[in-house]
Amino acid sequence: MVELYPPIEPHDRGMLAVGDGHFVAWEVSGAPNGKPAVALHGGPGQGAGPRMRRAFDPARYRIVLYDQRGCGRSIPHASDPATSMAFNTTEHLISDMEVLRVHLGIDRWLVSGGSWGCTLALAYAERHPHRVTQMVLTSVTTSRRAEADWLYRGVARFFPEAWELFRNHVPEAVRDEDVIRSYARRMEHADAGVRLAAAHAWCAWEDAVLSLEVRSRESSYADLAAPDLLAFVRICTHYLHHAAWLEEGALIRNAHRLAGIPGVLIHGRRDMACPFATAWELARAWPGAELVALSDAGHLRTESKRLALLRALDKLARE
Repeated sequence: MVELYPPIEPHDRGMLAVGDGHFVAWEVSGAPNGKPAVALHGGPGQGAGPRMRRAFDPARYRIVLYDQRGCGRSIPHASDPATSMAFNTTEHLISDMEVLRVHLGIDRWLVSGGSWGCTLALAYAERHPHRVTQMVLTSVTTSRRAEADWLYRGVARFFPEAWELFRNHVPEAVRDEDVIRSYARRMEHADAGVRLAAAHAWCAWEDAVLSLEVRSRESSYADLAAPDLLAFVRICTHYLHHAAWLEEGALIRNAHRLAGIPGVLIHGRRDMACPFATAWELARAWPGAELVALSDAGHLRTESKRLALLRALDKLARE
């Protein structure tokens, strides 16, 4: 069995004002004088978890985790309907990373992320390549409309029963076929019960797509506390509805800006949520990127994916 590094606790943490009335919760663990690395959580809107620290060698890395705007311990929280989403965009999140980097006195750092964290990592690195030493990305996604169309329509052919429940929860989606827009509207509804029911329906679909994977139950969204569930779905539908404010295909088209930045892309060929083609296209467009294709893995954690992640981060720690 492949083990992550032992659990550790942060030696520094705080709340950082990033503008627009938002405060981002951050933490630092590992070696105070180690190689700086920031790990970006998924979702968007899932928040950072302590397990994310354990992929990094605590004797070699200065490990930075933080909760992106509106989720986790950051405030104001997106579960509160009074929290405006106008100041929660990809552009804001890129800016927040720079504010945090400067606040921590870091000149350059390794950037890692999984799923949505890949999109944010790529958007940041293509904007600020001189601030990035290396990158490690897992379950690669670039938030193209084509990718969202697969996850919230195309993959329905494999799960027709779950898809029918998911789409029928928002009757307007049956008419206009834009299920993402319909759920985004539901998450702004005045009735808290309507918002929570929509959040549960959204997460039931997410769970269905991942249900064929070995670790699907332990990664279920069903166990999230109501505030975290509401924040996750509200932020997620907000970003999906706006295609993360990115031009279609821009992150892959502009991957040449990453030339000179060593990158490792780790992706399971059985990933139903984020098809392998995206990782392959990105690897072709990114000069010098290494693609690690795992034939036994999907979107969630597996032994092979854990081993590939540890190997990549251990190798880059020595470079």
